[in-house]
Amino acid sequence: MAQLFEPWADAPAALRALDLLRIERAGPVLHVRLNRPAKRNSVSDALLAQLHTVWVNLGATEIRAAVVSGEGEHFCAGLDLSEVSERNITEGMQHSRMWHACFDAIQFGPVPVIAVLHGAVVGGGLELAASAHIRVAEDSSFYGLPEGTRGIFVGGGGSVRISRLIGVARMTDMMLTGRVFGADEGQAMAISNYRVADGEGLAKALELATKIAANAPLSNYAITQALPRIADLSASDGLFMESLISSIAQGDDAAKERVRAFLEKRANKVVKGP
Repeated sequence: MAQLFEPWADAPAALRALDLLRIERAGPVLHVRLNRPAKRNSVSDALLAQLHTVWVNLGATEIRAAVVSGEGEHFCAGLDLSEVSERNITEGMQHSRMWHACFDAIQFGPVPVIAVLHGAVVGGGLELAASAHIRVAEDSSFYGLPEGTRGIFVGGGGSVRISRLIGVARMTDMMLTGRVFGADEGQAMAISNYRVADGEGLAKALELATKIAANAPLSNYAITQALPRIADLSASDGLFMESLISSIAQGDDAAKERVRAFLEKRANKVVKGP
């Protein structure tokens, strides 16, 4: 398969120094690949810090969408348990908040994010996937939350994000019993938005990210920032915020040009897909 992404030669200096991630780009699309294949891309403190570094440095770049994937046979097998056993309660709380800060930076960062899922998407790996805005799953993907069998609890935002994707009852089942779901089940449960054959996830994600990157930046930002927050509000407060965000978005010059293009028949109409 042809090379989809190339090294980001003029990346910010902070990103060029990262050794647990592969940072590439294709035009306005960034590709961040977890690069601990020997550990099934489990998330160590160092890897978490490097992920966070990427997203806090994107705002001043020309990147308009991002793709996250995993090197090797798995997306991410979760928390690196070798770093957990000796923490006290205070250290455990601080560690969880580090994960929250990183995944909040992804979900509420400057650009939409697409996760490419294959192999193990387990524990903290599923929490990472849930922080993305769109998920593309390959045939090999499987999902698990083994925290209950490990004597621990989710700490990377999963109790909020994963439960909203699949429901509290199903998440409870996964955590209590160690139940594992395959790619087809994950698609039916709405973990993934798209299902593709093994080896096709990155190309599909690039296709989607390129399309998203062509949207008006303010519109993308409003969608990723406002929708999850509106979901937390009462109906009346949500409708008020919707009116506020809608008025801001339609007042943007890029939005006005796109509406004119549609009215002047320079833009494609919405049609039924395949």
